Amino acid sequence: MSEATQERPTVLVVDDEEDLRDIMRRMLERRGYSTMVAGDADQAVTLCREHPGPIDVLVTDLGLPGVSGGDLARSASALRPEMGVVYISGLPKDIAVTKGLIAEDALLVKKPFTSDLLLEALRLILAEKAAAER
Repeated sequence: MSEATQERPTVLVVDDEEDLRDIMRRMLERRGYSTMVAGDADQAVTLCREHPGPIDVLVTDLGLPGVSGGDLARSASALRPEMGVVYISGLPKDIAVTKGLIAEDALLVKKPFTSDLLLEALRLILAEKAAAER
């Protein structure tokens, strides 16, 4: 990956709540991220398949209609194995892990969250990706 890619990482935000999706998109764009949004898993998978550039991080709600965010992340990661994942959910992480929705090492930001919490999660994922690419 070029250094330019890391200057303006691309984040795919997936949430069925349009208002929350829009708030996250605007907040991320103000902080220098390039964003794409999807309202459901099908739209997100289509974007992963068809977007010509990199998608650095998938930010997905765990409670999507018809499919869990964990299932979406597995499908999207099969198409883009280099993509990091941040989950957002009202569920505490231990419950999400116990229910088999996410892995123990997954990064989950609990709703309601501040922009600082989401940005910190993105920084962590991007730092892990950068270290893995070295």
